[in-house]
Amino acid sequence: MLRRRARLEDAATRADQFQRDVEDAAVLFEFASEDESSLGELQSLIERLEREVDESETEMLLSGPNDARDAIVTINAGAGGTDAQDWAGMLLRMYLRWTERHGFKTDLVDEQPGKEAGIKSATFTVAGEYAYGLLMAEAGVHRLVRLSPFNAGSSRETSFASVFVYPDIEEDVEIDVQDKDLRIDTYRSSGAGGQHVNVTDSAVRITHLPTGIVVTCQNQRSQHQNRDVAMRILKSRLYELEMEKRRAETAQLEESKRDISFGSQIRNYVLHPYRLAKDVRTKYETSDVDGVLDGDLDEFIKKYLVLKSRMARGESPDMASA
Repeated sequence: MLRRRARLEDAATRADQFQRDVEDAAVLFEFASEDESSLGELQSLIERLEREVDESETEMLLSGPNDARDAIVTINAGAGGTDAQDWAGMLLRMYLRWTERHGFKTDLVDEQPGKEAGIKSATFTVAGEYAYGLLMAEAGVHRLVRLSPFNAGSSRETSFASVFVYPDIEEDVEIDVQDKDLRIDTYRSSGAGGQHVNVTDSAVRITHLPTGIVVTCQNQRSQHQNRDVAMRILKSRLYELEMEKRRAETAQLEESKRDISFGSQIRNYVLHPYRLAKDVRTKYETSDVDGVLDGDLDEFIKKYLVLKSRMARGESPDMASA
């Protein structure tokens, strides 16, 4: 309730600021033809307004019951061996760079390193306004095509990794988890080393027996902290599982998660023989693949949110004119 009130107050404040900025722009416009400094101020003001209006338009597309919540993101390497594990690591970096751009706070709660490179899997939390609503656009299978750096012939390889996104539910949401339904295992944390790596069995793995959901956490400083974080993630996943059952799009969502291989991807990233990042759902594409891999995802996310909004209203999903 407090967060919702804060968002409403922020929206009202932003609307007032927009009005003042438009009035300032009108005044600067009158002087711009004769005063070079006024022209410079006007250009800077218009550029800032364009960015802020674009952000506001995106937020208007986020009206789901959980869109404003924090997010829990899990990345799993799929078909493709070492290349896929390296690709999963690249995706982890991409999302961490995206969160950094937005000023969101992240916490890497679990990471399973790949045998030669990259990661087998990773889970991290993202704290920030509308983190879940924005990152839901990234849920699904991501496909990479490139010349492999892991074989002598540098042949072209196709790699896959999946991204799962869950709302980080608040404590006031009741999720009934019975102790009898849980199997809790502890083990020694793995990692790259350093002064904070645990030398005791502090890592925690929780298995929810009725659903088969497995959650691990090993990056906190104690077994107690790892268990608390793992339980929070488990409750969030159980909550999302229940919500999925109630949504009409459940079948489509599960289909996109079922097979981390050919034909199931939501987005393609091609580094060879040409350079292109293209979203399968919205058809939006860009040749700036390096920028995308460095966290420039906002246009992909906004296009998806527009598509989702159109489909919710029963309109044509064709994005050609979007």
